Amino acid sequence: MAHCFRQISRRPVWSRTISSTASLSCHTSNNESTVICFSPLPNWSMLHEKRAIHESPSIAFHGRRFRSTATELSHSKVVPSAEEALKDVSLQNVTVCVGGFGLGGNPETLLNAISRSNAQNLTVASLTGGVDGFGVGKLIEAGMVKRLISSYVGENKHLEAAYFGGTLEVELTPQGTLAARMKAAGCGFPAFFTPTGAGTVYSKGGIPIKFKSDGSQQVEIESQPRPTEMFDGHEYVKEFALHGQLAIVKCWKADTRGNLVFRGTAANSNPDCAMAGKITIAEAEHIVEAGELDPNEIHLPGVYVNKVILATDNEKPIERMRIRDKGNKKGGVVKGGRGRIMRRAAKEFKDGMYVNLGIGIPTMASNYIPEGVKIELQAENGLMGIGPYPESEEVADPDYINAGKEPITALPGASTFSSSESFNMIRGGHIDLTILGGLQCSANGDLANWIVPGKLLKGMGGAMDLVGAIGSRVVVTMDHTAKDGTPKIMQECSLPLTGHNVVNRIITDMCVFDVDLEGGTGITLVEIAPGVSVDDVKRATACDFKIVPEPIPLMDDVEDD
Repeated sequence: MAHCFRQISRRPVWSRTISSTASLSCHTSNNESTVICFSPLPNWSMLHEKRAIHESPSIAFHGRRFRSTATELSHSKVVPSAEEALKDVSLQNVTVCVGGFGLGGNPETLLNAISRSNAQNLTVASLTGGVDGFGVGKLIEAGMVKRLISSYVGENKHLEAAYFGGTLEVELTPQGTLAARMKAAGCGFPAFFTPTGAGTVYSKGGIPIKFKSDGSQQVEIESQPRPTEMFDGHEYVKEFALHGQLAIVKCWKADTRGNLVFRGTAANSNPDCAMAGKITIAEAEHIVEAGELDPNEIHLPGVYVNKVILATDNEKPIERMRIRDKGNKKGGVVKGGRGRIMRRAAKEFKDGMYVNLGIGIPTMASNYIPEGVKIELQAENGLMGIGPYPESEEVADPDYINAGKEPITALPGASTFSSSESFNMIRGGHIDLTILGGLQCSANGDLANWIVPGKLLKGMGGAMDLVGAIGSRVVVTMDHTAKDGTPKIMQECSLPLTGHNVVNRIITDMCVFDVDLEGGTGITLVEIAPGVSVDDVKRATACDFKIVPEPIPLMDDVEDD
């Protein structure tokens, strides 16, 4: 899918500046700070005079006028530039934790500065692998990254070429696990147990990390088995804290003491990365004097932050632009088998549910929510209360995106949070229902949906976390057969698993199967599509199944042309 890169402009705001001298203070003749106005476009040097502006670089502070002295700002963590913040930091053979999800919440200024440095042999931990020429992708393109630890790397051609060419190591890690590993480092936890990935190739080992550089595409390094233990009859995977010698993060607002405020889903993994760093540098779109932030609005205390810079690179592109279809209140009528799947999936929604929907058919099912049913949709990158797509590109907000990297809006009563918090509520069983797509399902409830045969291992994203949550209901929506007619429901999955014994219900274009996870007796046909016979289902299914007593309920009362 083509990327949509565009600049997001905002109204000018009145600011006051403090000269970036050694004391980070600047005084006019009456000891008042200078007041300027700036328009936060990518060219941040466009400053408009309100009063005399000193020639030295400036840091912008917002709010009412204030009087400042060198004594008051002697403990300021603000430094003049990214280069200044990085000058005493080693950028060779170190681990760097980088905030951001997709193109949202990326520390662009710091990443650009590192890409111009002598950095080499970096291990970079980031939820996603960026895109060509942007974000973490810049460092990969520059050949500075030895190993990338990430949950999803599917949008970067340079990364793909380097990975298969044997010059880049890629350690795929479930999204929630990666966020939790970084937060654990900041919390002093050396390790923890999670159900995510238990019983899959992730926990058993064997995922390619590095290919040989001779063009043979033979695996040189593969992931090793992870320790597991049983708790209350469930298998859990032991994960270790992920420390970074350096962490770089992006926030919306910071004060001079390093207290940070994030905005929308741009928070994502930034708080977790900040906690993981031995040295943490935050870039902020707005910087205010200590004391101007209400203590109750601070998302991350300054104790985790060593340096703060003004974010001077704020391209903030939207990776996949999508706007609301005003002509169809229901988002358009989808006919055929996929429309049937969407309509049937929507019947899973019960009033008051907290729901996570995967990309594609599951998300489209929200267009068919039954009358009188209210649900709250969660985006695992940090939003509860997803609203519709924006009405136009002009109002699309790059600080509010969904897990598919599309712009979204937030409904009244919505809340935002970090990536680790998002997966805490998932892993803890607080999300009532997860609906996601699948490549294969087995008779015992196994799901495979993250590796496409013969293609790049894009990563599992947050899928392993979602289906591995103990006590959460998992519904899989998919076509009953592949395009060549091969059954996708079988006795055992032939593809690497996303989750083992995790699927409660399978909804296809032909029927609905329930899975007996507790009894282990396989799948039962509980509903059938109009015009489809039991024999049709048997021919399209590669395992035995039971059938509810006749008459079998219809999964949909709409007869498609």
